[in-house]
Amino acid sequence: MTFVATFEPIGLWRHFDDILTIPRGSKNEAQMRTHVARLADRSGLPCRVDAAGNVVVTKPATAGREAVGATILQAHLDMVNEKNADVTHDFTRDPIIPLRDGDYLKATGTTLGSDNGIGVATMLALMETADVAHGPLELLFTVDEETGLTGAAQLDTRLLSGRRLINLDSEEEGAVYVGCAGGGDSTLTLRTKAAAPPPDTIALRIRLRGLKGGHSGCDIHLQRGNAIKLLTRALLAAHRVTPFLVERLEGGNAHNAIPREATAVVVVASEVRDRLAAAVRGEAAAFQAETRVDPDMNLAIDDVELPSSVWEAKTTSRVMNLIASLPHGVVRMSHEIPELVETSTNVATVRVHAESIEIGMSSRSSVASAIAALRGEIRAVAELAGATVVEGDGYPGWQPDLTSALLGTVKQMHARLFGAEPAVKAIHAGLECGIIGEKIPGTDMVSIGPQIEFPHSPDERVHMASVERFYRWLTATLEALT
Repeated sequence: MTFVATFEPIGLWRHFDDILTIPRGSKNEAQMRTHVARLADRSGLPCRVDAAGNVVVTKPATAGREAVGATILQAHLDMVNEKNADVTHDFTRDPIIPLRDGDYLKATGTTLGSDNGIGVATMLALMETADVAHGPLELLFTVDEETGLTGAAQLDTRLLSGRRLINLDSEEEGAVYVGCAGGGDSTLTLRTKAAAPPPDTIALRIRLRGLKGGHSGCDIHLQRGNAIKLLTRALLAAHRVTPFLVERLEGGNAHNAIPREATAVVVVASEVRDRLAAAVRGEAAAFQAETRVDPDMNLAIDDVELPSSVWEAKTTSRVMNLIASLPHGVVRMSHEIPELVETSTNVATVRVHAESIEIGMSSRSSVASAIAALRGEIRAVAELAGATVVEGDGYPGWQPDLTSALLGTVKQMHARLFGAEPAVKAIHAGLECGIIGEKIPGTDMVSIGPQIEFPHSPDERVHMASVERFYRWLTATLEALT
C-alpha cells in the first residue's frame, strides 16, 4: 500500500492519508465531521457545526496580520463512491487504497476522493501549521456537495463573517475559476406491469461495462459513451429483429457521473437466443466504432435463471423508447467563452422497483432560461411516455467578476511564483460558490485547485507535483491579502 504522507507538502499529504481511511460518501460524512472537530480541538481552535452538518473552524490571524479582513477557505467533505464492477469494496467501511502511477496518485479500482479530499487536507494542514502568515481564517467544510450541493444550500451564514472566499474544489492546475454553471435534477418514474414469463423462454443477462464515464459536467464534452443510453440502443435494435421481454434494465451510480456500466435481463424464446445475441453484439460493435473514445468497452451476454416475472410487452417497449428518447450530452456551447459548454444533460441512473422504474437526470447550464427549457423538454418526453416527473431544487450559477480584488491578488501571486498569470476560466459544473454567493451577497470569490483528472470515476487521479504548487500558490495568496 502507498502511504502518501511521504510526498510534499508532507503536512497536507499526511492529512490526505488519514482521509483515505474515513468513510465520506455523500450524506455519510459524520466520521469526517468528527475528525475535523477533533483536529480543531487539538489545535485549540473554535469549531462550530450548523444544522445541516457543515463545519466552520476559525483560526486567528498570525502576528501582525490582525487588521486583515477574514478570508473563508471552503471545501466539501463528501466524495463520489464509484468502483469497477469486479472490485469488492464497501465505501461505508473499507479504506481507499492509493496507488502511485508515475507522476499521479490514483486508487485501486475505486474513486480516489481527491475531489475534494485534497481541498479538505489543505485546510487541515493550514489549521495546524504555524509556518504560513495570514489574516483571520474561516475554514468552511461543507457536506453533501456531490448529490446536489445541499450543504451549501442549507449553510447557516451566521457562522461566517468573511466577505472573500477561496474555494478549493477546482481541478485544473494553473487556472483560476470565476464562474460556474447552475443545474438541477429531474426524477422520472414510470409504472411497470409484469407477468409470468411465456413458456419455452430463457433468460439472458446483457452487461455493458468498461466505459470511461467521468464527471457529467467537466467531461460531458468528451463525448464518452453513456452505458445506459448505449445498452438501450442495442436492445432496441435487437428488439426490431427478435422480440423479447425485459425483466430489468439498470445502470449508473450517481447523478453527476456519466454511467460507465449498465445491465439488462431479458427473456426470449429459446430458439432465437443466438439471433438476439448477435443483434445486440452487432449494434454494440457499431456504436463502439462510431465513438472510439471507449476502447475498453465490453459487452457480455450470459444465460441466467429464468425470473418469476417479466415486464409485459407494452412496458418493455415503453421503457426502452423513453430512455432512447431522453436527451444526453452537450446541448449548446457558450457563445461568450471559447470551448465552454453552456448547456448539457446526463441520463445518470436507472433503478428498478417492484412496480416502477426510476430514471435520474442531471442538467446544467450557465444560462437560467436554458436549463429551465431543457428540464421542460425532459418533462415533455417523460409525459409522452406516461411517466411522472419530480424536479429537484435547482442551484444557481456563479457569474464572473473580472474586476475582483481577490482575483487580482491570486493572479499576481501565480505570476510571481511561476512566471505567468493563470488562465481565468468558468466551468461547466456546479461549484458551491454560486450558492454561497447568493446566500452572502457581495462575497468576492475565486476557485483554485491542483490537477485532478477523471473525477467521479475509478480512473480518477491527481498529479502529485501539482498539489505542492497549488499549496504554494494558496499560501502565498493568503500572505499577500490585505
